[in-house]
Amino acid sequence: MAAVRVEAVLAAAEEQEAEKRRSITVEKELELEYDLGNLLAVDRNPPPAAALRGAGPRREALLQALARDNAQLLVSRLWELPAERAGGAGGPLVAQLPEPTFRLPREKPPPKPRPPTRWEQFARLKGIRRKKKTSLVWDEQAKEWRRRWGYRRAGGDPSRAWLAEVPAGADPEEDQFARLRREKRERVARNELNRLRNLARAHRAGSAVPAAPLHPTGHQDRDELRRVARVARVSTASLGRFQPRLPKESAEPPSRSGGKKRRFEPLLGNLAAERSRQLELLRDMGSKKPVLDITRAVNKQLRQEEAEAAAANKGKKQSKRGKRGRRQQRPGRSGKKSGARRQPQQQKAAGGGTGRSRRKKA
Repeated sequence: MAAVRVEAVLAAAEEQEAEKRRSITVEKELELEYDLGNLLAVDRNPPPAAALRGAGPRREALLQALARDNAQLLVSRLWELPAERAGGAGGPLVAQLPEPTFRLPREKPPPKPRPPTRWEQFARLKGIRRKKKTSLVWDEQAKEWRRRWGYRRAGGDPSRAWLAEVPAGADPEEDQFARLRREKRERVARNELNRLRNLARAHRAGSAVPAAPLHPTGHQDRDELRRVARVARVSTASLGRFQPRLPKESAEPPSRSGGKKRRFEPLLGNLAAERSRQLELLRDMGSKKPVLDITRAVNKQLRQEEAEAAAANKGKKQSKRGKRGRRQQRPGRSGKKSGARRQPQQQKAAGGGTGRSRRKKA
């Protein structure tokens, strides 16, 4: 009895060992194609068509078994790669993946490069390379590590210090704290102006219509600066609604086109106004009296005809006057001499007229 029990236990152990070997040993007619860089395995073996017909538990079980076998083959290949411990001897085992062979497509097109700023263009021209600085520096006054820029930076804000040094050659009576505050406001305003110019330049570069050129040296008049500020303001997603306003700037944010913003009535909600508009339109269509003002139209037509007739008469008079002047004028003589010679003839004609009148009286 005891021997039978030992044999059963050994048979069960052997069956379990064979099941484990079957779970990690997969046999395929055609070997899979692997791309370990992308963790990809391509199975070229055709699945049994009879088992995949219809939708039932047999089909689901076959698909699950096929996916498990392919995943087992991929994992077995990954264990053959060279591996190392990450973070020391007690770290996890990490495999070194080779370079991928399949080129996977992108979901979206690559982003377009942004236009370079004025500083980037100047640095490229002069060969200036950017040096990365650490964000923390040692503050000698506070004896601790602080941020290089921003709130509670190392050294603090000079305009908020309790002591300010008077520079050499400066007026000893000048308020140094006011000077520091004024210089800080000027720096902030200059940086804001440069930011607006960069936005305007990027907006002009992306637009199809070329805009008026801007002087890079900063010699712009008031109209150009106003136009640059408007273009930079409407370049944001909110069309400048949440941008801080500059001094002496209108509270109404400018539109993208520069004109007044059109307002349309809502399609739903105001039924009374819609009903009144429709009734007025039907009343005008059904009325016998035309909507057109006939009197005003006739007067307009009469004025137009009178203007055309006056223009035609003026042209005829000018042409006749020109012909008469060309006939009377002789070559080589001025108008004054011809007029002086015509004067006795006019007087003679006038005298003959008086003689006839005297004879009639006699």
